[in-house]
Amino acid sequence: MKYFLYARKSTDEDDRQVLSIESQITELREFAEKENLEIINEFIESKTAKIPGRPIFNKMMDKIDAGGGYGILAWHPDRLARNSVDGGKIIYLVDTGKILGLKFPTFWFDATPQGKFMLNIAFGQSKYYIDNLSENVKRGLRQKLRRGERPGLAPVGYLNELRHHTVVKDPERWQIVKKVFEAYATGNFTIEALQKLSFSLGLVSRRTNEALTLGRIHKMLQNPTYYGVFIVRNEMYQGTHEPIISKRLFDKIHEVMKQNGKPVHPEKVKNFPFLRLLKCGECGRSITAEKKIKPSGKEYVYYRCTKKQRVCRQKYVEQKELVKQINSIIKKVAFSDAVRDNFLLRWEQDNKKLTTASSANSKTLKIELKQLEERLIRLTDGYLDQVIGNEEYTILKQKIINRKVEVNESLKTNGNNWLGLFRNWILEGNQAKNIAFDENMESKRRFVQKIGSDFRLFGQKVLWLWENPWAIIAENPPIVVTSG
Repeated sequence: MKYFLYARKSTDEDDRQVLSIESQITELREFAEKENLEIINEFIESKTAKIPGRPIFNKMMDKIDAGGGYGILAWHPDRLARNSVDGGKIIYLVDTGKILGLKFPTFWFDATPQGKFMLNIAFGQSKYYIDNLSENVKRGLRQKLRRGERPGLAPVGYLNELRHHTVVKDPERWQIVKKVFEAYATGNFTIEALQKLSFSLGLVSRRTNEALTLGRIHKMLQNPTYYGVFIVRNEMYQGTHEPIISKRLFDKIHEVMKQNGKPVHPEKVKNFPFLRLLKCGECGRSITAEKKIKPSGKEYVYYRCTKKQRVCRQKYVEQKELVKQINSIIKKVAFSDAVRDNFLLRWEQDNKKLTTASSANSKTLKIELKQLEERLIRLTDGYLDQVIGNEEYTILKQKIINRKVEVNESLKTNGNNWLGLFRNWILEGNQAKNIAFDENMESKRRFVQKIGSDFRLFGQKVLWLWENPWAIIAENPPIVVTSG
């Protein structure tokens, strides 16, 4: 009888008792020589047998099915099949006489009812092993997810921590990543401009040592891992890794992404610093900017309504005139040194009061955090009991986890985060006069975005339709707002 030698080992098998392919071939050749078996062909394959479709195995079976009268030599039945389709096909070919013999150094087989029964058991055990292994892997993965261990390759700014199978901050790059997020949240950067900024700060691909691609930066901005959670198969989990940014900053970035539906090239933003800051006071359309050359050869920039699909009578305004009006707005909200000192004195008083009050606030937040944990447990129980569907479970779980992140952030700041922002607001208000006299157009743009919104251009005048509390307080210095 002539035999086909078949050797296989897949990369996903963690059974250390399975010999390597080279060892299998050596052992099988020695076994064939000892048993006087004639090997006419060898079929070698590195592929899992848990599902049908192995090309080399199928090629061997097709030859047997076409000609018949061959035997197969393998290390063990599980090398031939770990699924019911391939196992059944081998037994069928034995039944029909096309496979005359099966030889294994580690397993006895004879083409008798008892032999075929034992072969069936061997194939069944092989299938049970691979099914059980798969289930154990899935169960282990689910447990890791519940513990908050983020699977997969760590995103930019993090490193994989192999000992505990989680991610940790990259000491060399996480602060750069944070600066990139903060820059985009200002609304002054397109994705292209953000790519240039990240490259200038030293944030490059580890594989190519080149600037991060636009697509990768866009994914970074949308990745919730950076504020402490992660998503696997559309389900959100709270991670044990340390966040790089706050959820508040992440939400701000998403607002900016919505506003930047049609990105503007960085060169255009650079040439027209007040682009996308104003809207037409008559029709509500966006204000665009253009550069013109006068007969004298001198260049000038003017801003006008786009007038798209609407009739609009508004005239253009030159950038020089626009800058004058913006400077006037900035001066209007500027704090004097006396007002600054008055505010800072009140700020210190409020800060002392809030430090005492923050203890009670922390207690309230901890109670809410415990309630959220209980809600999450009840939600999971309802899902397991099939009281709620998968889609509803995923949405509600995401809301609970996001709220837990917000509560934890509030606990870390001890409830006085707004006072820190208020102090920065006082100092920035005092520096407003310097910005008004400065020639830096980008500083002017950023400042007016902080003190107001919905700026309109009507009759060649900049209208501030929404009065910011900053301006109200600046116009009434004697009035001082306290936490009380």
